[in-house]
Amino acid sequence: MTLQQLRYVVTVAEKGTISEAAKSLFISQPSLTNAIKELEHEMQLTIFHRTNKGIHISNEGDEFLSYARQVLEQASLLEEKFLNVKKQSPRFSVSTQHYSFAVDAFVDVIKQFGGNQYDFTLRETQTYEIIEDVSRLKSEIGVLYTSSKNKEVIGKLIKQNGLVFQQLFVARPHVFISYKHPLAEKEILTLEELEEYPYLSFEQGEYNSFYFSEEVLSTLDRNKNIKVRDRATLFNLAVGLHGYTVSTGIISKELDGENIIARPLAVDEYMSVGTIVQKNMPLSRYGKAYMEALQKYVNKTL
Repeated sequence: MTLQQLRYVVTVAEKGTISEAAKSLFISQPSLTNAIKELEHEMQLTIFHRTNKGIHISNEGDEFLSYARQVLEQASLLEEKFLNVKKQSPRFSVSTQHYSFAVDAFVDVIKQFGGNQYDFTLRETQTYEIIEDVSRLKSEIGVLYTSSKNKEVIGKLIKQNGLVFQQLFVARPHVFISYKHPLAEKEILTLEELEEYPYLSFEQGEYNSFYFSEEVLSTLDRNKNIKVRDRATLFNLAVGLHGYTVSTGIISKELDGENIIARPLAVDEYMSVGTIVQKNMPLSRYGKAYMEALQKYVNKTL
């Protein structure tokens, strides 16, 4: 077993296919396939299951990859410290629902570790993809919420994918609206008061069930519905159409601007916002720093 072989299997896990991994490693697909097979034979385990749609990580492969990442991380630190080897570009990825505090924490990690070279990825994406990204090691950490309505389904899916959910905070639902909205002066809003205004939500693709909705109370019928893909578009519609969405109530003025405000929604519901990670995989130094930064911004805004 060599460090190169470990880098190969970790890259394949991150890319999801042999072909994409081979491109990023600048080697041929046959060479990469043979190297992985040799490692699997030596270690007497199956790391990847090959299918027509790509590769899937086996249960024992999950555990092996967690150790492989630790070994590569420590080897990199040793080379930097004792061999004066040029520091490799840090690599770190997060998949999250559309939360400004998740972006703020990501910025902190880049400032701490970025330097002159880095390869970081922040994906504000759909709920199902967040779980899939972390399960396939495309991202080290995912950020999402559960509620009384989706907790059973989301929790089951998290468990089936070998992940664990760690709660960051519990929030009561809030409405995000423009500071010029006709209801902006009210301290608490009701669903009845919001009926005439467009409801804004993030589309979830083929998994557009209310279980995967990013907005709590998504099962309610509304006369005016607009689905979007990104946070900037949603906030522009909130300003331009007096639209509204339902979220945690945490707003970053630096990222979201001064135009959007949060008002509590008078409903009996909650949002348990937290992180998901691989069950048997210790966090990298970037992952640990990100978790600390998340908690810092959550503590600051709650």
